[in-house]
Amino acid sequence: MIRVFIGYSRAAPVVSSVAALSINRRASRPVAITHLALNQLGGIYTRPRHELQSTDFSFSRFLTPYLAGFQDWAIFMDDDMLVLDDIAKLWELRDDRYAVQVVKHNHVPAEDVKFLGKAQTKYEKKNWSSVMLFNCAKCTALTPDYVNSATGLELHQFKWLGNDDLIGEIPHRWNHLADYDPFVPVKDVSIVHYTIGGPYYEDFRDCSYAKEWLDERAAMNHCDQAGAKKPVKAAS
Repeated sequence: MIRVFIGYSRAAPVVSSVAALSINRRASRPVAITHLALNQLGGIYTRPRHELQSTDFSFSRFLTPYLAGFQDWAIFMDDDMLVLDDIAKLWELRDDRYAVQVVKHNHVPAEDVKFLGKAQTKYEKKNWSSVMLFNCAKCTALTPDYVNSATGLELHQFKWLGNDDLIGEIPHRWNHLADYDPFVPVKDVSIVHYTIGGPYYEDFRDCSYAKEWLDERAAMNHCDQAGAKKPVKAAS
């Protein structure tokens, strides 16, 4: 079973739903998807929301190994993503030498503001934590107490590992930053990450790979009607 944890935003629930569908439609193996909804983490995640926090799951993502019982492997991914490949291919990249595997972006945003007017922050290893392949047994430092109290940089820069040699790398195609990275054909992208804003926001309707996301949402809303019959009323 492939365990996938997806960030969940109360402000845009459709985004995580489309991300989940994009996984399920292409997966060749059984997948268990958990949405990291804060209302389901009462008593576990108690961290106050920071003024620079742009999503509900900015820090709760690091509870993934704990929620997985610190056993086996699990994938975390942001909600603002579209999976265009078989998630089993990412799962096959697990390497027991590492505690976590990521796309090692060299991402320095030029803008100061991103979606919904949120401040754009700049720091080393930015966006590394947006897709993480966790070797959960090697991530036992990520207890609820630690996740609730550590600084944002300690979490997102993987200070909890104590050694960057424990951070493995996965191919860039598994976290392609739309409109930051050079455009490549859809066939060369496994996960599109709409990190600055996606076509679910009116201001980003013309972003790269917008059609692919809108098509996926249309598929999510589809329901075959052929052969459907209205229930017959019982005789009075």
